[in-house]
Amino acid sequence: MCLSRRVLLAAPAILSLAATRPATASDAPVEPRMRLANPAPDRLAVALTLDACPGGFDERIATGLVESGIAATIFVTNSWLKRNRAALAFLMAHPDLFGIENHGDQHLAPILGHGSVFGVAAAGDLAAVQREVTDGAGAIAAATGTAPRWYRGAAGYYTPSAMPAIQQLGFGIAAYSLNSDMGASLPADGVANRIAGAANGDVIVAHFNQPDRSSGLGVIAGARKLQSRGASFLRLDRLAATEVTYV
Repeated sequence: MCLSRRVLLAAPAILSLAATRPATASDAPVEPRMRLANPAPDRLAVALTLDACPGGFDERIATGLVESGIAATIFVTNSWLKRNRAALAFLMAHPDLFGIENHGDQHLAPILGHGSVFGVAAAGDLAAVQREVTDGAGAIAAATGTAPRWYRGAAGYYTPSAMPAIQQLGFGIAAYSLNSDMGASLPADGVANRIAGAANGDVIVAHFNQPDRSSGLGVIAGARKLQSRGASFLRLDRLAATEVTYV
């Protein structure tokens, strides 16, 4: 699953990035966009994805999804796994609903150069990006017994030249089309409205590691509104590469 040069340059690189200037403009960090490919026009289908960055466990979201029978793909960091063993056990007790995928080892952005993006440190060089991906995957395999297939970079931004290297390691780039909570910074009602208004084929991202912020309440409220619209919730770990598209 390769991303074309057109796709790599399609997303805006409007970052609070204090990194070393890229060698060329075409290697400036990008935020790729991904949707479900060719969803049926007569029914609403979305993918709900939740990032477990370093931090806690938003039990409000997890229990709400279980109560409503809503499926989600959880992107976990090794840092989150180490701190939240009981939470992982909860997720694994519901294999029909939750898939576990790779958000990296230390939550370093897959960006070449020095500095940070939205407060997330850049990996720095290609070797560090590769370690971030493979070590994160290894931690998930050790903890769950299942090797992840998808990788989502910290902060959702990538240096374009690093993306083929990630794919060559065997991982799909798990982008998204709807950022519902802006890093868990939005209030609950704003998050709920964004999710509830999702379009057919959207890949939604929200955060799973901020139990003390109101945004988590909006995630479950919005997902339930989508469910009331008849939405089907697809899991990325159950999709083939041909079932997603980059726009």
